[in-house]
Amino acid sequence: MKSKRLTDMEAYILSHGSATMEELRDAFDVSMNTVRRDVAELLRAGNIQKVYGGVRSAAQSIVQAAYPKSGGAKQAICFEAARLVRDGDILFIDAGTTTVQIIEAIKDMRVTVITNNIQVMNKALEYENIRVIMLPGEAHRNTLSITGEDSAEYLSHMNTNIAFMAATGASMTGVANSSPLEYAIKKAAVAHTERAVLLVAGSKFGITSLLVYASLDKFQTVVTDSRIPPEYRQRLKDLHIDLRIVPYEEM
Repeated sequence: MKSKRLTDMEAYILSHGSATMEELRDAFDVSMNTVRRDVAELLRAGNIQKVYGGVRSAAQSIVQAAYPKSGGAKQAICFEAARLVRDGDILFIDAGTTTVQIIEAIKDMRVTVITNNIQVMNKALEYENIRVIMLPGEAHRNTLSITGEDSAEYLSHMNTNIAFMAATGASMTGVANSSPLEYAIKKAAVAHTERAVLLVAGSKFGITSLLVYASLDKFQTVVTDSRIPPEYRQRLKDLHIDLRIVPYEEM
């Protein structure tokens, strides 16, 4: 039984790239002491490495090797999310301060990026291998985003492989945003993608905001940090959502 758990735990860490100790505890339904003992044994085997708050695969992919050492949870969330991207993908990247950092993680890939995020556009234009499609509308200096009546309509005619979405809060009632101007764009992005991926800090779970643009079950993947409360870990697990948790480090 223990041998199988160790094999399964190692496979889990290798397939996800990294895992927190709490994540392993919840995934294998064992005590924290058992997790520590199992991890210690796996470390001796040499296929995983200890990192702050958890462990990671010793054989890092290109994206993982570029993982920022001191960029904080936002960058870590983006680099983990970028592991989903494949050459040739069509991506929507949402407005927000977190999502812009995906570009650094995919800069060597040949992809199409659709966005209303001015920072994403500026960053992506540095790389000739990234095709950039900007949504039409009015530019807003405070949010560095594009919105307008035609933005959501334009997006609704496009299908994407992955939509990387931001939020000001995530509660049991759904994922929300405080900007009415961005609301329709976010709804269209989630509705017209193969895989909706929520990028959100763990501290934003349990926070309600003005406009709920999607229920939790509309997301195939959620990438967050280890501050996510236990009840939300369980809720996402019950919904069979691919939950990816990166360690949280104070800056």
